[in-house]
Amino acid sequence: MADETTTNAPLVGGHFIDAHVHVWTDDFERYPLAAGFSKDGIKPQRFTPADLFAHCRPVGVDRIVLIQMNFYGYDNSYLLDCLREHPGVFSGIAQVDEHGADPAAEMRRLNKLGVRGVRIYPQRRKSCGWLDVSGMQQMWRTAAAERMAMCPLIDAEELSAIDRMCRVFPDTRVVIDHFARIGVDGQFRANDIKNLCDLARHKNVYVKLSAFYALGAKRPPYADIIPPIRTLVGAYGVQRLMWATDCPFQVEPPHTYAASLQLVRDRLDFLSTSERQWLLQRTAESVFFG
Repeated sequence: MADETTTNAPLVGGHFIDAHVHVWTDDFERYPLAAGFSKDGIKPQRFTPADLFAHCRPVGVDRIVLIQMNFYGYDNSYLLDCLREHPGVFSGIAQVDEHGADPAAEMRRLNKLGVRGVRIYPQRRKSCGWLDVSGMQQMWRTAAAERMAMCPLIDAEELSAIDRMCRVFPDTRVVIDHFARIGVDGQFRANDIKNLCDLARHKNVYVKLSAFYALGAKRPPYADIIPPIRTLVGAYGVQRLMWATDCPFQVEPPHTYAASLQLVRDRLDFLSTSERQWLLQRTAESVFFG
């Protein structure tokens, strides 16, 4: 992949993009929590853009893809306010109710406000048919028409369902979160990685290299994640992979924001400088900031 003259070249400067961050505020009056959530269970109590910038800006990350936090449910107000207050800095991934009156119309409305994708996930582990409801089908069709991404938060067991949807909706862009959580139990199983790599046959599927704190040995410098990354690069190429942190969870000790960035920026010595730039900026830019 990389030629000898560029493999070990330092990647300096910045203008990197973090493709997966959650933000929220402790102003629970203005931005109420969804049913079933309590402020006593929110930890940390807040993680606002200002809190994020203290971690990301010193290491050269100046654009971020914000992901709607689940305890706000389908009320994307805080996400949208952050997009409006920081133009050019944030892109957004919202949540849309597939059982709502008109999920397609809601997606079109959000797209006009800077949202470039929709986060989806099964409400229960090992649930069947969660992708088959009519509203979800509308959402996949609308994502293709609006050039938005469907962003599944799934485990490896759901990869076959995503494969089926990609065959039905080949023009829909799909961005899979956190390696499909392969390695969350400490094991990078070869068959799970193979199934994730098999999705690369769909030209519009992308994968986030993210949430290192939660995968494998779950210890910086995350060296055990390098072989799975190498395998994914071989399957997808760098133009369909993007780095992300999953902050604020990535900055809980012993983990740090810098450690997540350093794995991709400094330790993937099988990649050229240009290839690492795709992982750290250009892929996310093409999907979420284009």
